[in-house]
Amino acid sequence: MRVAVVKYNAGNIFSVMNALRRLGVEPQLTDDAEALRTADRVVFPGQGEAKTAMTYLRQHGLDEVIRSLQQPVLGICIGQQLLCCHSEEGDTDCLGIFNAEVKRFQPKRHEDKVPCMGWNNLSNLKSELFSHFTPLTSHPSPYVYFVHSYYVPLSEETIAVADYVQPYSAALHKDNFYACQFHPEKSGAVGEQILRNFLEL
Repeated sequence: MRVAVVKYNAGNIFSVMNALRRLGVEPQLTDDAEALRTADRVVFPGQGEAKTAMTYLRQHGLDEVIRSLQQPVLGICIGQQLLCCHSEEGDTDCLGIFNAEVKRFQPKRHEDKVPCMGWNNLSNLKSELFSHFTPLTSHPSPYVYFVHSYYVPLSEETIAVADYVQPYSAALHKDNFYACQFHPEKSGAVGEQILRNFLEL
C-alpha cells in the first residue's frame, strides 16, 4: 500500500510518519501532485497556524490537489481545520471540504485553559474509522490526545464528539475525506487502532 503524507510547512509531520511505520507502512512525504493523486491513502497532518499554512498550500498548488483527491484522505489536527470552509485563526478561507467554520475556544470558567492540551474521551462515534470502539469492547469511550486552540462546531459531518468548554467535532467525515482534531499518532493503542482502521477503509 502506498501512503502519501502531504508535505507543507507544518509541524509534527514526523511523528505521524513514525506511527505509520509502526503499522508496517513506509509513507512517502511529498508535495508532488502526481504522487498524492496516485497514492492509495493520503494523510494531511500537522500543527501550525491556519493562515500561514493555507498561503503555503495555495502558493504550491496543493489546495487544488487536495480538493481533487479521490482516495481516502485523513486530516489530523490543523489538517482537519484546513479541510473546513473558514477559520477564525487569521480570518482564513480554507479548503472547503467540510461545511464548517473553525472557531477559537472562548473560556467560560477559570479552569478552561487555551490551548486545550491533554487527554479527552470521544463519544457519539459514527464511522468505520472507529471500528473496535463500541460498548461491546474494552474501549467504549476511547481516550485520545488533543493540543489545539481552535475547534470545529458540531455538524451533520461530525463522526465523533469531544467536550471542552462545549461539545465540538473531534472528527469529521464527508465522502472520501476523514479528519480528526486529536492526534492519533500520540494516542497510544487507541490512536494506533484508528490509524489502522483508516488504512483498512
